[in-house]
Amino acid sequence: MENFLTPAVEIAREAGNLLCELFDRPHQISYKRPLDLVTEADRRSEALITGRLRQQFPGHSIVAEEGGGHKGDSDYCWYVDPLDGTTNFAHHFPIFCVSLGLAFRNEVIAGVICDPTRQELYTAERGSGSFCNGKRLRVSKTDDLSESLLATGFPPTSADHGLNLRYYFRFTQLSHGVRRAGSAALDLCSVAAGRFEGFWELKLNPWDKAAGVLMVTEAGGRVTDLTGSPFMLLGDEIFASNGLVHEAMLQVFSDVMAQKR
Repeated sequence: MENFLTPAVEIAREAGNLLCELFDRPHQISYKRPLDLVTEADRRSEALITGRLRQQFPGHSIVAEEGGGHKGDSDYCWYVDPLDGTTNFAHHFPIFCVSLGLAFRNEVIAGVICDPTRQELYTAERGSGSFCNGKRLRVSKTDDLSESLLATGFPPTSADHGLNLRYYFRFTQLSHGVRRAGSAALDLCSVAAGRFEGFWELKLNPWDKAAGVLMVTEAGGRVTDLTGSPFMLLGDEIFASNGLVHEAMLQVFSDVMAQKR
């Protein structure tokens, strides 16, 4: 496989440095839709990333969160989140990242996630493992849901907050707790790194999850939807785990959904 990762790492680092430069400044905030905000930092980071990707890979398609990409006919497509955790960034809460995922015919083959405030750089290539700052990632070996730490998110574009609150409440009772840090890409990295045993979300765009999914699977984890069906990059749902608590969590999703009905 052609070396896609090296230039992607440099691009993600450059964008991460830009976000750090802008972090402590007053933010210009606008809204794409109610509660779904965007900052000037999102746009500047995206312009940097898409410009560099066009230089490096002129034939590739690019799908970027703020619309700065171009969807062509290439089998290769970059999914770009220039600032995952925009709400955190806008409130000066230092949990955010840059995420770049490369898919070949809708299968993710390479990914980079740069967490600039903690100076953690996550990388993965299909079949070659996932890494943080060069150290191999492995999912947690915890096999008991009651001893697990979990994560979820409540994106503003989701219409299922009520259902997710039911999941959140039930898993809080059954585990060591559920975290909601506000960056799906970093939550997936935490599953890959063994910090979380599981993460789920009901409504994510492909740029939110492309790179993170590869981090998890290359670290030995499992990714499906909330029914256990195969993960779809262009679908909405995602459920990632260390694999060992996957079936137990799927049962909880099923039970909560049955109670809702």
